[in-house]
Amino acid sequence: MTVVTKVPLNLSGKIALMSHRNKIFFGKKLFRRKSVQGVTLATLTALSACDLAPAYQAPHFIVPTSWHGQGLFHDAQPQDTVLRSDWWTLFADPTLSTLEAQAMEGNADLQAEAEHFIQARSIVMEARSDLLPHFALALGSSNNKSSSDRLFRYKGPITATDEFYGGMASWEPDIWSSIRNRVRAQKYYAQAQAAQYASARLSLQAELATDYFALRGLDAQNAIYTQSIAYYQQALKVTQTRLDNQDATGIDVARAKNQLYMTQARQLDVQAQREILEHALAVLVNASPSSFHVPEVANQDTAEPVFPLGIPSELLQRRPDIAVAEREMAQANRAIGIARAAFYPHVSFNANGGFDANGFDLANLANSMWSYGASVTMPLFEGGLRRAQLQRTWSNYRETRDRYRMAVLSAFKDVENGLSMTARLRAESMRLKQAVDAAMQSQTLTMTLYKGGADGYLDALIAQVNTLDARIEQAQVQARALQAAVSMVRALGGGWNDKLLPTPDQTMTFTGFQYEGLHHPIPVGGIDSPPSPEQYENLTTTGPVTPSTTLETVKPASANN
Repeated sequence: MTVVTKVPLNLSGKIALMSHRNKIFFGKKLFRRKSVQGVTLATLTALSACDLAPAYQAPHFIVPTSWHGQGLFHDAQPQDTVLRSDWWTLFADPTLSTLEAQAMEGNADLQAEAEHFIQARSIVMEARSDLLPHFALALGSSNNKSSSDRLFRYKGPITATDEFYGGMASWEPDIWSSIRNRVRAQKYYAQAQAAQYASARLSLQAELATDYFALRGLDAQNAIYTQSIAYYQQALKVTQTRLDNQDATGIDVARAKNQLYMTQARQLDVQAQREILEHALAVLVNASPSSFHVPEVANQDTAEPVFPLGIPSELLQRRPDIAVAEREMAQANRAIGIARAAFYPHVSFNANGGFDANGFDLANLANSMWSYGASVTMPLFEGGLRRAQLQRTWSNYRETRDRYRMAVLSAFKDVENGLSMTARLRAESMRLKQAVDAAMQSQTLTMTLYKGGADGYLDALIAQVNTLDARIEQAQVQARALQAAVSMVRALGGGWNDKLLPTPDQTMTFTGFQYEGLHHPIPVGGIDSPPSPEQYENLTTTGPVTPSTTLETVKPASANN
């Protein structure tokens, strides 16, 4: 039987591989089996240039030239720089800066993401190992006894010893770049994990800042309730005095008490919300909630900074989640090449040799043994398995392109949402300030009229309710405006750009003859994990155990005023 298979190559022609009995034709020259085993490394190296993966290029989307919304962000000028990686310092809040630094140092989720990247780098080295020959040593000894009543017993001892030692070697030439494409795919996966780490870090920074500004908003509300409660207590005294003098009715006193008690109840609810947010901040900075405390600040005077906005096309290089989607698309492209290579012959070389003898006289040429050879396997019929795998890889590649496009659209949506929110909340805050001024004036005038007997308590009560609602609403909107600024920074990538990604070659963790320092590879891309995680076992602090790092020492900027 004669089997003829034509194998297309990315070379200057085609090579026909034919097997006929004990002969193998390679090109136009005839080799016997023994000659095939001596195929030169140079020939295999030339064949290894075949890459069956499609040419890859990331999609180039046509994007708008400017942003639709406007807010506290502005178009970047040539002299402007992009967002700083420590963007939270622009809020000029020392407490926030301290908490962000502690979270970057000790947050367990962020360190776990760093370990994911390190593991991905190790997978690169695992895949790369298949490109090189594999060598092994083998040795052993056994003492064997045969049954004295065995069938076909021959004269001789029924016990014998067997000792052997030798070596083995194997190598698979990567003719169709299947192994190389696996290595490249794993490098792209490691790059995606690096971008995923950047995304997790930005999420942590934004979540901490969002919770912090929510906590400061609750501080402002708590201060407003404290002031209002003191005012309502005075109003109750005035109403009770007028009742004693028969200038007021019991209904006025009941209304004054209701307003006082309801305000006290609302203050307790705000205080409970603050404690919960404080606990959330404690977890983010790697501390036990029971030992964590952020001192209260009555005045919410954090300024809204102005950040450079840049142009829409730059967003594709700023967002780490877009980088993740793009690297996943590059991985899927390499998977197509791997699936294509499965249709072609699979070549491997094996060799082993050593000494084997019934005794310890092994180092004797007569006791030596060896074997070497090559094998070629070619799929002929597998019921459509290879075609199904190839079809799936193409579909997976198209899926990653769709997800990449959706990631880009979602990024633009996030920026436009941020612009809308920051602009509207700033305008809303200005209107609420005017409403608060008018309500405070109305409250003062109605209480003055009530004390003078020129007006009833109902008008004073309505003015008090309006004033409290306006002040609480203003405090909430101010906190939401700061949170919207944080969300906008997150939408812009938080100062990250794709140039910070490690290159594919930088994802490798060790050199060929490196056997030290494997437990903690050299950091790349600014991603590192603590070499001694035991230092974080004390959860009463925010980082390494030192006498001066208790969280209760965190002081806000206005604490000493």
